[in-house]
Amino acid sequence: MRDRARHWAVPLVIAAITFVAFLPALNGEFVIWDDDKNFVNNLSYRGLGLAQLQWMWSTFHLGHYVPLSWMTLGLDYVLWGMNPRGYHLTNLLLHCGVAVTFYLVARRIFALTWRERGGEAAAAVFAALFFAVHPLRVESVAWITERRDLLSGLFYFAAVYAYLRAGQSPQARQRWYIAALLATVCAVLSKASAVTLPAALVVVEFLAHVRPKKRNATATEHWYAGGTPASLIRLAPFGLLAIGPAALAFVALQPEPQLSLVGKVAVSAYSVCFYLIKTLIPAGLAPLYAMPERVDPLQPGFLLAMAGVASLTGAAIVARTRWPALPAAWFAFLLIAFPLLGVHQNGPQIAADRYTYNAAAALALLAAGAAHVAFARFRRSTLVVATLVLATLAMLSWRQTYVWRNSAALWARVLRVEPNSPVAHNNAGNLLMRDGRVNEAIVHYRAAVAVKPAYAEAHDNLGVALAATGKFPDAIVAYQRALQIQPSFDAPQNNWGVALAQQGQLAEAIERFRLAISANPANADAHVNWGNAAVRLGRTDEAISHFEEALRFRPDHADAQHNWGVALARVGEFSRAAEHFAAALAIEPGHEQAREYLRRVQAEPDQTPGPTQPRASAPRP
Repeated sequence: MRDRARHWAVPLVIAAITFVAFLPALNGEFVIWDDDKNFVNNLSYRGLGLAQLQWMWSTFHLGHYVPLSWMTLGLDYVLWGMNPRGYHLTNLLLHCGVAVTFYLVARRIFALTWRERGGEAAAAVFAALFFAVHPLRVESVAWITERRDLLSGLFYFAAVYAYLRAGQSPQARQRWYIAALLATVCAVLSKASAVTLPAALVVVEFLAHVRPKKRNATATEHWYAGGTPASLIRLAPFGLLAIGPAALAFVALQPEPQLSLVGKVAVSAYSVCFYLIKTLIPAGLAPLYAMPERVDPLQPGFLLAMAGVASLTGAAIVARTRWPALPAAWFAFLLIAFPLLGVHQNGPQIAADRYTYNAAAALALLAAGAAHVAFARFRRSTLVVATLVLATLAMLSWRQTYVWRNSAALWARVLRVEPNSPVAHNNAGNLLMRDGRVNEAIVHYRAAVAVKPAYAEAHDNLGVALAATGKFPDAIVAYQRALQIQPSFDAPQNNWGVALAQQGQLAEAIERFRLAISANPANADAHVNWGNAAVRLGRTDEAISHFEEALRFRPDHADAQHNWGVALARVGEFSRAAEHFAAALAIEPGHEQAREYLRRVQAEPDQTPGPTQPRASAPRP
């Protein structure tokens, strides 16, 4: 009974410590950094009905194919609605599950590879906590969008654990092997970067084959005794299972300007060194580390990074005979991180804390092994140092979690770490626009385009801010600049039309709305704006057709319902108009125009209302 209690106590303690380290995350909001696109403005994921499931299993939303992650988010919506606390709680619980699963993996690996038994449990606890409470994990845990990291990580380590159990449990070998295969599929369907799982299993096989040989062969040794051919046979199904989801992930990737091959090598080397340094000294962490506008592989920083990676790789190879754990950990880290090292540029970042989520396990195992060796000679001092290290990491994670509590804190942190970040300036401007501080927003938008002149979104947002101050000619110049950079960008066309409509140039405005819809037929705001202009020109049927289209793409578009009601009221269909005003209020109870116009058509139907003002596209990050 006491052994069973001890068996459960250790994982529970690991989970509890991990939970407490990230506790401030529960008070976080949805942030304007993909959370708005994924959740706040996305109706498609909300629930687990047939329509939602079809969307989850077919969408490449924002360049990712992650159907299992979407399913957990759909369940969150069923349980919590749009309360971010529930989503954060799920993230945190998943991370605790990952910590416990990694503890089980670490314990099995140490038992498999160490010459003498003893100390595996303590070392595994250190490895699990070093991994779990490290500040580099904060981004994955505290950012709701990164649910995919956590769910994929849980299945990733579950697959490794099951594979180890298959090698060490001859009575249930087949069941554990099948479980490992299933967990692999689930990991890749949660996030495509889990395609590296077969590489992680190759490292497990390497460790098994270089471990110290014992006198009497065990069932474990028989499992690994076949050498390379047997290993390839065991590992081949994992590679085959990863190919399909990996291909889908490649299709899902949004096209980005790509670096040259030498540029990719330089960026990848920089990322590796960045992650190693931040693992050792987790200071200056931020939600975004911007890719330089120009990557010159001959710059000293990139040259030093490439030399560093080459030197560490050479040292690991030299040490392979005496300390095989060193090359195993080093190459495991490189292989697991490989898809996220800039091989395919997907976003404005040169590195990201979240990209270490799975790969950091290799470094945690290495750190625990070093602690175990030190403990054999310096028991008390090693215990004190290990405790201080974990406590420090947990406290730093607690503090770093506050960076993600809301959008203002997030972008303020980026600007503190990188004052010239164009994305941070642009998003800081978006927050100021939301609060009505237009002139302050203009300062940030101008800073963004000064640092990155080819930033189409920032030019467009600058135009919206200038239009809000009545500077329509300057706003139109900003829209034109955005379209020169990105001709297929629909938002500047819509916003240009809004500026023209506000100056009474309705026919010219409609042409801009037409171009916006041609670029993006699902631009609901452009449909509403076209309908508004058509109402003012007395073209009721044309207006209603666009309100219908807007609601087809955005069923929660209160202005579309409201303006449809206005169009009907203007031709005397007051009872139908009242229905649409009521529908607008059902969507947006604070819609004062809809409330006033509903009262008018019910009490004074001869008082014909007017449509709302044209709507500019939402600011873009």
